[in-house]
Amino acid sequence: MIEFQYDRAPDVGAALGLLTPGAKYLAGGTNLVDLMRVTIEAPPALVDVSDLSGAIEEQADGALRIGAGVKNTALAAHPLVRARYPLLSRSILAGASAQIRNMASVGGNILQRTRCYYFYDKAARCNKREPGSGCDAIGGFNRIHAILGASPACVATHPSDMCVALAALDAAVELSSVSGTRTIPLADLHRLPGDRPDIETTLQPGELITAVLLPALPFAAHSAYRKVRDRASYAFALISVAAAIDLDGGAIRDARMALGGVAHKPWRALAAEEILRGQRPDPALFRAAAEAELRDAAPLRDNGFKVELAKRTIVAVLGELTGEVA
Repeated sequence: MIEFQYDRAPDVGAALGLLTPGAKYLAGGTNLVDLMRVTIEAPPALVDVSDLSGAIEEQADGALRIGAGVKNTALAAHPLVRARYPLLSRSILAGASAQIRNMASVGGNILQRTRCYYFYDKAARCNKREPGSGCDAIGGFNRIHAILGASPACVATHPSDMCVALAALDAAVELSSVSGTRTIPLADLHRLPGDRPDIETTLQPGELITAVLLPALPFAAHSAYRKVRDRASYAFALISVAAAIDLDGGAIRDARMALGGVAHKPWRALAAEEILRGQRPDPALFRAAAEAELRDAAPLRDNGFKVELAKRTIVAVLGELTGEVA
């Protein structure tokens, strides 16, 4: 039995005031409670923030402000999200069962932890769980692990589907603390592992995610999300691709793309985007963009297939969005 103190915060100010050293914020609990059950997490106190903003508000410039307390089901079903950012809606629907989506919050989804087998196995060495202990995934069964941005300390992947779409959309995250509020790009929130994979984000001590900001991006209405997994029923991604394409006069004026299942964080495909801009859509162009993005891939013993799978998925998604199918 793990003993802990429980407090429920009615608002952001109360939540910040209740957070004591070692305490964790709790929203839907779909990840944190699981980690507590297997004793990977054992916080001395929980601050329930499930009463924080569950509103989705359109801003004057057409952007959307999504409260951190919004449930995944509500976000995926919101008319403005479905019309303007269909890749976001599809990524959430691909991410979990209806029961989990009904519980999971936007803020919690962003901060969910890896599903690496060795992270969950306390008999295994895991630098993410115990810094300096080693990484048994590197020499172990590493089929689901990272091919981009990994390090000798950690090859785990970030599990969120929603975050892949948010990365492609240039989303930002609003963070509150007793010192005030700041906003950072979602792409800057999650860290690559380096030599400290236990430090997963750039959150400062005591900070709380209070909202996600989606910029007005008209061509995001022409977008797609594709997830490749071992089974159709809510498995984590081996590879996923979120993309939006702006076509103008038969050429690609602009593009946004991010990959999931490949790295310690949602992977923004900047190299691929650069190749695509200003070019006429063509399967050969799509393949060149995919090759550029995966150029630095470093597969492990069991996940070399991910490199080609990622390339083919990129080509397929771009073909879907442009009508240029090989």
